[in-house]
Amino acid sequence: MQTAKVSALFVLCAFYLLVTGCVGEQQYGDVKIQNDKQQKRIADLESQLQAGTLELQQVSRKLQTAGERSGAETNALQQKIAALTEDKQKKTALITAMQQQLLLGGAALPVELSAMLEDFAQDKPMVNYDSDHGIVRFKSDLLFEAGSDAVVPSAQEAIKSLCGILNSEQAREFDIVIAGHTDDVRIARPQTLAKHPTNWHLSAHRAISVLNLMTAGNISPARLSIRGFGEYRPVEPNKPDSKGNPKNRRVEIYIIPRGL
Repeated sequence: MQTAKVSALFVLCAFYLLVTGCVGEQQYGDVKIQNDKQQKRIADLESQLQAGTLELQQVSRKLQTAGERSGAETNALQQKIAALTEDKQKKTALITAMQQQLLLGGAALPVELSAMLEDFAQDKPMVNYDSDHGIVRFKSDLLFEAGSDAVVPSAQEAIKSLCGILNSEQAREFDIVIAGHTDDVRIARPQTLAKHPTNWHLSAHRAISVLNLMTAGNISPARLSIRGFGEYRPVEPNKPDSKGNPKNRRVEIYIIPRGL
């Protein structure tokens, strides 16, 4: 009788693990589907925002030559600029809100790994660690020279230290997404424009530079990916007239479950 009870308990436990495992896989699949849908909506909005920004620049140039135009034409251009500016602000705010909802890097990491990352960030002024979401943020102003995608030597050492943590046993089962961001200051210098035609290019190229350092630090390329968001996901409002905000110039490193 005792043997039968033990066998029944074993079968019950095995069934429980099987069921909970299936539920976990289903939840994981649901999260991935939600992410994919959210990413598509964000990408559509970013395309609209880019088109609106180009139109705003064209109308602004027309207004600059409005001396030869009538008062009615000038007023119409001013109203168009106001409407485009308002639409740009709304879309930027919506993209930011949707990004915050995105379930990428949206969960706390295991305690030991989180503690290692907190210690890593504690004595580095260029680094901030968000323990609630598993995100390591580097300030671009301390990571790169202005308008450049070359990582400065002091930041290279910091990234090398981070690679040691990400290669540890505690982090080995996590993937790494490197996301570059800029503010809305337009690229003007010809030598910069030749290599980075837009802020999107600059943000992606900076993320690739960090990725290259991580592969040099023995992080498996299979664990790494990059994203470039340009100016379109600010953490704080930029100053008026495309004068930017240093807090929006950053590289974020998301530490996420394998395959998400």
